[in-house]
Amino acid sequence: MDGHQGLTALIESAWEELNSPDAGRRDLCLDIVSDVLETGRLAQDDVERAVERLATVAFSGESYEVRESALHAVCTASTHYELPYRVVEPLAAGADGFEPLLLAYVLAILGCTHDQAALPIVERFLHHPHSEVRREASEAVTELGLGEQRLSGSVVKATALALSGSWHCCSCHRCRRPNDGGRERCPE
Repeated sequence: MDGHQGLTALIESAWEELNSPDAGRRDLCLDIVSDVLETGRLAQDDVERAVERLATVAFSGESYEVRESALHAVCTASTHYELPYRVVEPLAAGADGFEPLLLAYVLAILGCTHDQAALPIVERFLHHPHSEVRREASEAVTELGLGEQRLSGSVVKATALALSGSWHCCSCHRCRRPNDGGRERCPE
């Protein structure tokens, strides 16, 4: 079995564990999926199938932790692979239904697509009541290739407010967990 087949087998095994009645095991299997995605060694079609399945988990009636792990895995995929907007579009369509921390993941994912089709969804959240959501929306707008030149008055103000908040729990900026004043250590 070559490296690619081994990774594919590992991810398939993790998907089987997703049916476990134990939420902790389901969360762990999503961590395994995230780890496999982080290798950057999967074929693009395998990645897209994994992301589609992870999006389904993010919308499921699972616990908050399991849904967060699913979105974290999609974020991991978005930093190691080019995700087409069509693959993450279900997350965009359901963005209004996510809790603020989970919404921040969705916005980061949309920004990583670099697809202008995501822009109207992302811009809606520049005025969100939660600073971490505003900040992530601002970063996503930047990722989508719209520098400050194209942003108009109120959007620039919202961007400045969003950027003044503290978001990442540490300097690695990969963990995507909110800064809680140092009470929780960075998991990365």
